[in-house]
Amino acid sequence: MEDLMPHLAKIKAPFGQEKVYKEECAFSFDNPETETGLYVCMSTFLGLGKKYVEWFYNKTGNAVFLHIRRIRKEIEKTSESPPEKKPTKLAIGVEGGFNPDEKQFEFEETISIVILPKWKVIPYPSPELPDIAKISAEAIMGAEDPLKAAEAAAMANTWEGEERKVSKYADNLKQLDNGRKIPPTGWKCEMCDLTANLWLNLTDGSILCGRRFFDGSGGNNHAVEYYKKTGYPLAVKLGTITPEGADVYSYDEDDMVLDPHLDKHLAHFGINIRALEKTEKTMMELEIDINQKVGEWDVIQEAGSKLCPLYGPGYTGMRNLGNSCYLNSTMQVLFSIPDFEKRYTTSSFESIPNDPTSDFTLQMTKLGNGLLSGDYSKSPVEGVDERLQPPSGIRPQMFKTLVGKGHPEFSTKRQQDAQEFFLHIINILEKNTRGTVNPADCFKFQVEDRVQCTQSNKVKYTSRSEYCLSLPIPMEATTNKDEVAMFEAKKLEAQGKILDPKEIVRPKIPMSACIESFAEFETVEDFYSSAIKGKTLAKKSTRLSTFPDYLMVHLKKFTIGDDWVPKKLDISVDVPDNLDLSSIRGRGLQSGEEELPQEAEAPQEVQLDESVVFQLVEMGFPMEACKKAVFNTNNSGLESAMNWVMEHMEDPDFNSPFVPPGSKPKSGSFVPSEEGVAMVMAMGFSRDQAVKALKNTDNNVERAVDWIFSHTDEMDTPMETEAGGDTVPNTTYRDGEGKYKLVAFISHMGTSTMVGHYVCHIKKEGRWVIYNDEKVALSEHPPRDLAYLYLYQRL
Repeated sequence: MEDLMPHLAKIKAPFGQEKVYKEECAFSFDNPETETGLYVCMSTFLGLGKKYVEWFYNKTGNAVFLHIRRIRKEIEKTSESPPEKKPTKLAIGVEGGFNPDEKQFEFEETISIVILPKWKVIPYPSPELPDIAKISAEAIMGAEDPLKAAEAAAMANTWEGEERKVSKYADNLKQLDNGRKIPPTGWKCEMCDLTANLWLNLTDGSILCGRRFFDGSGGNNHAVEYYKKTGYPLAVKLGTITPEGADVYSYDEDDMVLDPHLDKHLAHFGINIRALEKTEKTMMELEIDINQKVGEWDVIQEAGSKLCPLYGPGYTGMRNLGNSCYLNSTMQVLFSIPDFEKRYTTSSFESIPNDPTSDFTLQMTKLGNGLLSGDYSKSPVEGVDERLQPPSGIRPQMFKTLVGKGHPEFSTKRQQDAQEFFLHIINILEKNTRGTVNPADCFKFQVEDRVQCTQSNKVKYTSRSEYCLSLPIPMEATTNKDEVAMFEAKKLEAQGKILDPKEIVRPKIPMSACIESFAEFETVEDFYSSAIKGKTLAKKSTRLSTFPDYLMVHLKKFTIGDDWVPKKLDISVDVPDNLDLSSIRGRGLQSGEEELPQEAEAPQEVQLDESVVFQLVEMGFPMEACKKAVFNTNNSGLESAMNWVMEHMEDPDFNSPFVPPGSKPKSGSFVPSEEGVAMVMAMGFSRDQAVKALKNTDNNVERAVDWIFSHTDEMDTPMETEAGGDTVPNTTYRDGEGKYKLVAFISHMGTSTMVGHYVCHIKKEGRWVIYNDEKVALSEHPPRDLAYLYLYQRL
């Protein structure tokens, strides 16, 4: 014990608010299950992989560590073992979701105390240990790991498929005394011949078929059409009724709901709820079945192919943390780019931040090292059951917790949109690379918007920075319309039965058509023209002024149907290996063009219907976007404003402050709030930066800070003055010819961004590789036609 005595003064017990990281190293992805286990500093309670222990000791002088090592052992199944649960949620790695590891395991855990610099090992427990060492070790082992606590909080904030609210109609539901009694069997839609997916209207007892699903199965929409005609709000799905409840849908609330009086409402039609058993699948079960059988899942994951696993540097998988495949796929693609590899990979760290777990640069470097070093991607040991070896890949819990902190979506365990997460990471990079190299600059390009007044023919050019090129899907450009029509007819004949995935015919659309649609002129109604000092029609076009080193192309597959239900376009896009975008190069003001004059001040006061703005905000849309919607629809009501919102959600300036046309004041007329300037400068920004931000946000300090973080490329550069007094950022972009080659793509499986699964394919060493969470393999049939995001590298 003499090795321990000199260090007793530095040993602590985490009885205060200290966080104890005993599941993951702060600097690597070592954990108790890896070969060398995890070392927890008994002074700071940081977890460390073995290769960082001596470095940490030399930096801090902390010499005593609690060593935790776990070894997997399979539990033999017996007749008393509980049966494997069938998935009830469209999720991976969460309770009720798909479990990629069907085997059951237990862990054998060994604990010891290790003292540096001689790596002296003392078994734990040991009666000879000093009391402070015993107390510290016991407290560390009993403490809750903050990563697990964050995961539990994320789960608590996550919407689950079966979690429903009580319907506002349940307490006072109107039920007609029409004498109708529902038989226990023999149900059929009253408007067609369907005998499955039937819904009983709880007001008058009508039995009608449900919505048609995207794959052609389901119903013929008769139940929802009946609601539009009668206004009767609640319906229960026949075949799902049990004493515990049933699937109840509220058409007005547009959601699955709870009806606490369901037994009484069913008794009105002679149905004894306690005598019924579930005979049909719930809506969640149907969704799972459709996604598994429709063929998209199998094609994108290359099911049926004998995929050859790959190991080593650059072939490290990422374990699913529960609906985290969007993060896994996005980060795999980012770290296939040299800019990110160069910026965020290093063999060692120079210093230790106060809180390494919250240092973005450190955690990005840790992720880069984890993915590209090959330390966590090694071939299984021959002769040993692969399932008993340490799990392959890395578990990026610390990284996910950090980048999702405070975000209403990415802090949860819900499935998310990979494109939105990509832009979220770009935003975080902008905040954390001020004054240093930002690897995201490889994506940045300048977009040129040109608007032409149709009466005066004068034009206005504006520019903005973008990191992702979003392309529309022109369904009218489908090249196999006859084959699609025949398939749709076949689906109708099948009367809701799910067809063989091999028979599925998807509309084929060339990517060239998507690019042409992006470049088309758009008609802008009620455009305020400073040339005629009034509103008129205008023509708007968008071009790319610069072509970045890497271009992320986003296909707008997710849309809103006529029934206001979000859906994904099930299409096949003809994606070329090589892409030439020279035709959409922006050239700026051309010879013979005359610019629209600058307005000195607002030509008129704008009146907005505040009640409609408020209703839209209540639906969850941004305030500034709601103002634009009401303004651009001339205060014509909620429905038209809602339509405008749905049509413009993908606009790059959707969330930017609402500024009525022609209302921008002259340069020099702005007087910054000195109190606001002081508050912004207190956050570490210069006076010029504070004034610039306040000017663009009408002296709103909170918005000014957000504006700074979303315009970092404009903060560190001098401002040039345009004619008329407006200022524009003097920023630089990487540029070259608009010719590209495909190097990666991310695919989504499922009917909406909120469900399903993401995988990515990356071209490495001249061959395509599939990254499906922790599984990395040589791809045999890269499904590029079904992807959602495409990464192109400039030639």
